Amino acid sequence: MAEYPEEQAEILQTWDEIVKSVKAGDIDKLISFHAYSPKFTEFKQGAPRNGAEDNEAFERGVFGSVKEVLKMDGNDMKIAVYYGNVAVVTFHSDFHLQFEEELAVVNDQISLVFVKNSAGDWKIVHEHHSPLKEV
Repeated sequence: MAEYPEEQAEILQTWDEIVKSVKAGDIDKLISFHAYSPKFTEFKQGAPRNGAEDNEAFERGVFGSVKEVLKMDGNDMKIAVYYGNVAVVTFHSDFHLQFEEELAVVNDQISLVFVKNSAGDWKIVHEHHSPLKEV
């Protein structure tokens, strides 16, 4: 099966831009990495599936409240590209986000499904977040 190294590099660049947008507090830029439509889905922390509106509201609410990003690492990242236009990105998050008085440490298993649109941009169409168990 083809590896698609150029597309993997594009996805990694997109991930870097996502991190930069969060660090800069540019929530509109963060939102622009999603392909919101009725097809968009998200699973989060064992809750029932939600869609585009709930995901956007959550991202704006949470990331819009971050005062400082101390760490936003995607550890053990794997980028699997299929047919040059679909990618599944999996990693273990090590996010340290400072809110007003609270430091949130997010250690999750995360899967992001990206699709390359007609403009050649990679957009998130599905997210899955679940707690990472310590071994």
